Amino acid sequence: MSMRSAPSARVAASTTGRGLVPVCRRRREARARAASSPNDATVVDADVVIVGAGVAGLTCAAELNDRGVSFALVEASDDVGGRVRTDFVDGFTLDRGFQIFLTAYPKAKEVLDYEALDLREFYAGAQVRYRGEFHKVADPLRHPADGVISLANPIGSVPDKILIGLYRLRAYLKPLHAVFSSEETTIARHLTEVGFSDQVVRTFFRPFLGGIFFDRSLGTTSRLFEFVMKMLATGSNCFPAGGIGAVPKQLESRLPSGSVHLNCRAGGIERRWRGEEDKVAVVAHRGDDDEEDVVVFTGRRVVVATEGPAAADLLGEATTTTTTRKPVGTVCLYFRTDEDPPSDEPILYLNGNDDDGGEESTVVNNCCFPATVSPTYAPAGQTLVSASLVGSFDDKTDEDLAAQVKAELSSWFGAAFVGTWELLKVYRIPYAQPNQEPPTDFSRKEGDGGMGVVYVCGDHTESATLDGALRSGQRCARRVCEELLLRKKE
Repeated sequence: MSMRSAPSARVAASTTGRGLVPVCRRRREARARAASSPNDATVVDADVVIVGAGVAGLTCAAELNDRGVSFALVEASDDVGGRVRTDFVDGFTLDRGFQIFLTAYPKAKEVLDYEALDLREFYAGAQVRYRGEFHKVADPLRHPADGVISLANPIGSVPDKILIGLYRLRAYLKPLHAVFSSEETTIARHLTEVGFSDQVVRTFFRPFLGGIFFDRSLGTTSRLFEFVMKMLATGSNCFPAGGIGAVPKQLESRLPSGSVHLNCRAGGIERRWRGEEDKVAVVAHRGDDDEEDVVVFTGRRVVVATEGPAAADLLGEATTTTTTRKPVGTVCLYFRTDEDPPSDEPILYLNGNDDDGGEESTVVNNCCFPATVSPTYAPAGQTLVSASLVGSFDDKTDEDLAAQVKAELSSWFGAAFVGTWELLKVYRIPYAQPNQEPPTDFSRKEGDGGMGVVYVCGDHTESATLDGALRSGQRCARRVCEELLLRKKE
């Protein structure tokens, strides 16, 4: 239930581009061929070369374009979006990992056209499965009647629910800069310090926040909990009608034709071999292992906008502390059926059982029926089911996981209904987000970009939300423009 798909941005400047960074033998050999025979390689020149067409890279490109700076955007895969992509399979809209769009994201409101995204809202609350029954947890301000009724359910005590309301108000009033500069601890410890009971932490916060941060242990920084609570208090949870991939597609639509180069794998960064002043080159490889072309992208600056491990691999260093920590992963399974969903309500279902003596431990963290939120997610007369798991489950095949998920959800929705489900797609995302355990430094200012030629942006440089990726890319572009202008004046 990622809500990125990353609050204050940090742009890291580096001079590591002065030497080639070996990635693998094949790429080293390709670079050697390009260096020894530069005339055999295709050369693309621009002011700035951006590696990675995820949300951060696309936002960086859009900002450069708005400022009249030429760029070449280099992407290894067959389309833009990075981890924020959508596939269309047999009439179904399948996001690559279950991702909710939060309308309150401040940078998203500035950068994106919400009307064009055609956002469809979730119910402001959830159905929590606990000890064999569903219990509705509702936002009392948006659903007052349901909020009153939920006071009597076992998902936390009455004081817990009052405390949630008070915390919601506090989050609403707290400025963003204060959120990301506040004293931090883990979410688990923060919830205890605030006064929430162990019961509400286990039955509600673990599955709810576990779906956002892929961490049911709640070891993520408390700053992100405050941020998410503020976003929930000031906006809605939505699906874009065209899937979460509509976000990067909208950014791509702002770019000039021919500026995005797909299926180009960046293999190294080097000073231009011809010795031209202020030139740096990205050596990329287009095609398969047998028929591979070398493309050299040259510019005055390079922006590395890939995910953390790829950035570290390309630069030969850990670009941030998060790249040295084990990332968090998820598996998302989609099923199809001709049967109607159990309810037309556009609501999220959470697994509130946490080895507490209730139902047996399960692997499903949360699930939903996406077409109840936006009918565009499934063809007429069919139902799409999305089930999300926390972790990578490398020891299980797709078929084994699908069987286990169906067995578990049979007790939720009935064996007869779940028995009609057909597996449609399984997405395994081992790097869903960088590790965001404390200590973090989301308010850290940009590094020294004065002498640097290579910059880094992306969710691993700050908080892993969609808003952070947008902010990171835009801020990086602005920093690069400042440096280019200063250099020009010199």
